[in-house]
Amino acid sequence: MNPVRTIESATICLPTANIDTDQIIPARFLTTTERSGLGRHAFHDWRYDEDGTPNPEFVLNQPASRGAQILVSGPNFACGSSREHAPWALLDAGIRAVISSEIADIFRNNALKNGLLPIVLPQSVVDTLLAQQGIRLQIDVAKRRVYWPSGDHLEFALEPFAQTCLLEGVDELGYLLKHAAAIQRYEELAHVA
Repeated sequence: MNPVRTIESATICLPTANIDTDQIIPARFLTTTERSGLGRHAFHDWRYDEDGTPNPEFVLNQPASRGAQILVSGPNFACGSSREHAPWALLDAGIRAVISSEIADIFRNNALKNGLLPIVLPQSVVDTLLAQQGIRLQIDVAKRRVYWPSGDHLEFALEPFAQTCLLEGVDELGYLLKHAAAIQRYEELAHVA
């Protein structure tokens, strides 16, 4: 996992409410434990017509979305079944942050464990963002702030341990392994006492 310190990008706006994990990555693509390659299936049933050709109306297929790393979505994003493949698919599709007024808890935890930043902002702010497809934002993970082109910013909540893992580019296991020597010393001292 790469460190996530700042994300500066145009936005991709998907105003749909209640996007579930099966819409993010349909169940028929869950036959792999490999993270790479899932990006082509992100929002598959919306991105592609029945014959497999890209749907030009879907926002991810539009030229303005190429290279954009911030997805702004309607409320209740990633509801439904627990599916670690959902953040994998978004990351592989180039998405580094999701902004919504409500993000499902299980998805949020899976996203953070995999280096995808879920940001919850007030619905009024999200509505403003959704009305400005392609606005360029900067996200500062250390300061927990989203900056607008004007320099105005809003703070967002981020659990400190998750923030540390993002900034260091490690998951929970990586964090523990990084401190393996200190853990071993502690255990050795505990056996002496």
